[in-house]
Parts: sequence; structure tokens; C-alpha cells
Amino acid sequence: MRSGAARGDVGNTERSPGKGLHVNFSEKGEVKERREKFLTAKYGSHQMSLIRKRLAVEMWLYDELQKLYESADKTTPEVEVDIDELLDMDDDAQRRNHLQEVLCDAKKSAHDVKKFVDDLLERTKTL
Repeated sequence: MRSGAARGDVGNTERSPGKGLHVNFSEKGEVKERREKFLTAKYGSHQMSLIRKRLAVEMWLYDELQKLYESADKTTPEVEVDIDELLDMDDDAQRRNHLQEVLCDAKKSAHDVKKFVDDLLERTKTL
């Protein structure tokens, strides 16, 4: 029995010279589009908790930087505060000095910048 006949004459079988048996299937009806498949990682509840904490601090950081640098013309300069870099520093004094250097051209008052730095250092301790 030919393999095409086994499938209800869906395809035809022919011999290709030098290649052996070759089966051609004909499509019946409309061809459905192939669904894209995505692989998603699953994290444990503890790992997800850590990810959520980190995300909350990063979103807070972004919002507060927007407030520190907002001006009348609504343009915000590119300011980057790397949380991992802060966490790698030895102590709070080093972190504070680094943040003061990064935020030296903030539009808000020095008091607002100091409050932001204090709040950020406090939040990084939870990570």
C-alpha cells in the first residue's frame, strides 16, 4: 500500500531519481496561520516577590527623577541612576556622594535632592 493511499489520497507518491521515496501532500481547504509560540519562564513565589520589590523601587526612582528634573518647557535630561551600581558600593557615604554627583544639575532645591537621596538609600536597603 502506498503512503498516499493510506491517508485517503491526500498526496501522491513518486520516486525521485537517486533520492528514494518522496511524498507530496496537497493542502485541502484554507491553510490556517501558524500560531507563534513563546516560552515563558516561571519563577517561584520568593523570586517573584524580589522581582516585584525591585520593580517597585525602579518605578519610584523613575517618577522621582522626573520630578527632580522637570522644568517649564517639560524637557527632561537623560539622568541614569544604576541601582546595581549603588548596591555594589561599600557604604552609604559612598552611595550618597555618588548620587550627589549624578544629581548635581537637578532643577529642584538641594533640600529636595537630599530628601530624594535619603529615600532612595532607604529603599535600596530593602533589595
